[in-house]
Amino acid sequence: MKTVDLFCGAGGFSKGFEMAGFETALALDRWEQAIETFNHNRAEKVAVSMDINEYSNRMIADLAKRQEITGIIGGPPCQGYSMVGTRNAKDVRNSLYLQYVRFVEQIRPAFFILENVKGLLTLKKGFFRNDIIRRFTGLSYNVNYKVLTASEFGVPQNRERVFFVGLRKDIFGDSFFEFPEPDREHIISTKMAISDLPSLDAGDDPTKYTHEPMNDFQRRMRGNCQKITNNEPTKHSKRTVEVISNVPDGKCIKDVSTELFKVRNFNAAFRRMNSALPSRTVDCGHRNYFHYEENRVPTARESARIQSFPDSYFFTGNKGDQYTQIGNAVPPLLGYALAVQVRKMLEDAGIGDRQ
Repeated sequence: MKTVDLFCGAGGFSKGFEMAGFETALALDRWEQAIETFNHNRAEKVAVSMDINEYSNRMIADLAKRQEITGIIGGPPCQGYSMVGTRNAKDVRNSLYLQYVRFVEQIRPAFFILENVKGLLTLKKGFFRNDIIRRFTGLSYNVNYKVLTASEFGVPQNRERVFFVGLRKDIFGDSFFEFPEPDREHIISTKMAISDLPSLDAGDDPTKYTHEPMNDFQRRMRGNCQKITNNEPTKHSKRTVEVISNVPDGKCIKDVSTELFKVRNFNAAFRRMNSALPSRTVDCGHRNYFHYEENRVPTARESARIQSFPDSYFFTGNKGDQYTQIGNAVPPLLGYALAVQVRKMLEDAGIGDRQ
């Protein structure tokens, strides 16, 4: 069963679907660096760097003739919807979901999954939420949506995102997508996620594991990986290290003494990870949170672990590029949970049997 990944970024969503047995037929994103990462991690170089507006209906038709596309996944840029920032209803990026609609209309896949920040649900009094449902319903899809928290699906991060899922009515009848059940009993903390990675404050080799994995999550992330990549530490000034060192496990930098805090006028949101809890949302930077134990911000590899990317997944570009690719991604294990559920529904409908 084949999928198209729109606004694919570095490929987290596709990675989750590939883990569940799907094959990516096409991945599309305008950011060349993310496309380089996507293709670097796959034998089939199916990702293309181009503006989605320039991918014509004829090109879509040619793709659909060459390959049978079962599903479309992806998340249009979310900056205009985000609850962090201005939440600008007039942001031109808000209209990019219409390009996603165009692909669904032309290909007519059995299903689609559209991911975004939960702020989309309320922006402009719910206009975008209602318009997404209206447009896809008009294309004869049963559409429902749900906000999912990544930590309830094996990801060591309290990342909340909304997922709209559509099932084609002539295949699924009156059935709507049944979202996977959350698992709140087996939550992965930041320490459980990254404690087997080298201690960079202690001077460990950033490319080598120092001991065996200590839990199932670490074993799953390591797989057969023999060399750690994307694990270069950020160099902080002595003064910055001093301030970070005064922030207790799980506490915010504003808990530091006023004298220390005002020396650098640190953002009051800066916080040390809580070793006993999942991380807060990994963002596109890396300076809003510190390592739960060491006096530095997490490396790109540590952030990738918190996003549930396997250690073998290599991110190209400079460190800034790497952090942005990681922060923008759908966590692979969350994508996997959705993929397993949609695959089951497809097979129950006889789709898997005929491909």
